[in-house]
Amino acid sequence: MSTALKSPPAPPRGRPYPVHVHAEPQPDASRWLWLVKWLLLIPHAIVLVCLWVAFVVMSIVAFVAILVTGRYPRSVFDFNVGVLRWSWRVSFYGYSALATDRYPPFTLADDPDYPAHLEVDYPAHLSRGLVLVKWWLLALPHYLVVGILVGGGTWWVADDPPARFAWGGGLVGLLVLVSAIVLAATGSYPRPLYDLVLGLNRWVLRVWAYAGLMTDVYPPFRLDQGPDEVGPDPAPTDVGGPPVTGSGATAPVAPSGAYVVPAAGNAVSNAVGQVPNAANAVPSGGTVSWTAGPRPTPQPGWTAGRVVALVVGSIIGVAGLGVLTGGFAMEVVDHTARDSAGYITVAETHVDTPGYAVVAPPVRIESASAALPRRVVGDLRIRVVSDASAPVFVGVAPSFAVDRYLTGVARTTPGVGRNDDRDFSGSAPASPPGDVAIWDASKVGSGPLELVWSPRPGDWDLVLMNADGSATVGADVAVGAQLSWLGGLGAAALLGGLVLTAGGVTLVASATRRASFSRPAAPVAGADR
Repeated sequence: MSTALKSPPAPPRGRPYPVHVHAEPQPDASRWLWLVKWLLLIPHAIVLVCLWVAFVVMSIVAFVAILVTGRYPRSVFDFNVGVLRWSWRVSFYGYSALATDRYPPFTLADDPDYPAHLEVDYPAHLSRGLVLVKWWLLALPHYLVVGILVGGGTWWVADDPPARFAWGGGLVGLLVLVSAIVLAATGSYPRPLYDLVLGLNRWVLRVWAYAGLMTDVYPPFRLDQGPDEVGPDPAPTDVGGPPVTGSGATAPVAPSGAYVVPAAGNAVSNAVGQVPNAANAVPSGGTVSWTAGPRPTPQPGWTAGRVVALVVGSIIGVAGLGVLTGGFAMEVVDHTARDSAGYITVAETHVDTPGYAVVAPPVRIESASAALPRRVVGDLRIRVVSDASAPVFVGVAPSFAVDRYLTGVARTTPGVGRNDDRDFSGSAPASPPGDVAIWDASKVGSGPLELVWSPRPGDWDLVLMNADGSATVGADVAVGAQLSWLGGLGAAALLGGLVLTAGGVTLVASATRRASFSRPAAPVAGADR
C-alpha cells in the first residue's frame, strides 16, 4: 500500500468533528466549594499522572501499529479515549470549568449520570504518512492556540521588590477565575462564560485527540460554544419516529431510560464497549434509533485490574528504559572518557582574578567512615596550566583554615558563569601560600601541575595562587576522578534495565491483549464508506 503523505482532511460539510464533547445545559456549582477543589482533586491528580504515563506509552504503541497496519488497535484506542474522558471530567469539575460540584468518578468508561461526556469516533483506517507528522508538525498551529488557551499556570515574580503577580493560566483559566468570582458574589454561573469556556475546552480536547493519533481529521479552527455540538443543518425528529438520516442530521434527545443504537459507521469509543451517549450527533449518511429500557450490560474490556496492570507496566517500562539509557551512558563514559591514568574529567574551566587568589566554592563531604569517600570517588586529580610562566601554587585545605589565611585578601570565587564570579577586595596575603601549614595536599611549579588528593570527610577549599603570593592569577583547571565502579554499575544498570523493560512490556501486552479479547465487537466509523 502507498504511504504517500496527503493533506490533512477537514471535517466534511454537514458532518461533525469525530471528537464529541458534551456537558449539561446549565452549570451546577456552589458559591464556595471551588476554593477547596484543589485539595479534593489530589487523588484524581495522582491517578491521572499515572494514567497519562500509560497514555504516552500506548500512543507509541498506536504509532507503530498505524505505521505498519494503518489501524489504531481498538483496545489501545478505548484506553486512550478513556484517559481523555477522565481528564475532561476532572477538568469540568476543577479549574478548567468549575461547572459542577459532583465529584468525578474513578473510571475510564462514560458515566451517563455525570454531567460531562467525551466520545471519539473509532476510525476504520488511518493514514500511514500522516502519523509521521501530524502529531508534531501539522499540529503546531493548534499547539500555539492551545498554549494561549490553557497557558502554563500562575507564579509570583519576586526577584525585584516589590513582588509582582504574573498570570500564566491562559484564557481558560482567566475566564474560569472571573466565573468563580461572579459565582461567589451572585450565586450563579454566568451562562455566556459557561458556553465560552466549554467551547474553548472542546477546542483543546480536539487537539489532544488529534495529537494522540485518534483521527486524521484536522481540528477545525472553530469555536463551538455551548454544552452540545450543534450540527450545521439540524433536522429534529420526534422520539419514536423513523430514524434520522441524511447530511447534517443530528440526533434527537433520548427519553429517560432509552439508549442509542448507532447504525454502522457511527460507533463511538467507550472504554468498556458501552453504547454512545445520547447527545452525540450523527455523521452524514448515518442513522440513529431509540430503544426503550436500560442500557445493555457490556462485557468488560478495560477492567480496574487491567488498567492497573497497564499503568504499572507502563511505569516499569519507562523506568526500565531510563535505567537502560543510564547504563549505556555510563558504559560509554567508562570506555571513552577515561584516560590512560584511569581518571575521568568531571570539571574543566578557566579561572582568573586581578587579586591574589582564586578560591573554589567549598565542597562538603559527609560520611560516617573516613575511607568511604575515597572508595566511592577514588583519588581526585587537579590539573593546572598557568597563563603565565611564573610558578603557581595549587592546594586543598579545610575551609576554616583557608578563611583564616585569606581574610582581608583580594580574591575571587568563581561562579557557574563568568557573571556569577564573586570578587572580594583586600590587600596582599601576609605570606606566600607555601609558607603556611594548612594544606592537606599542595603542589608548586612553573609548568603544568598535577595534584592528587584523597578526599576525606569535612569542608574543603581548592586554592590557586602565584607561588610568591603576587597579584593577577590565571590558569586552566581540570578536575578528574577515578570512579572505578562506573563500568560495573553501567553493566548492572543495563541488565536491570532490560529486566524492567521486559517486565513492563509483558504487563502492557498482557493487559492490552486481555482487553482486546474481552470487549464486544462494534462497528467502526468509516466502515460503510
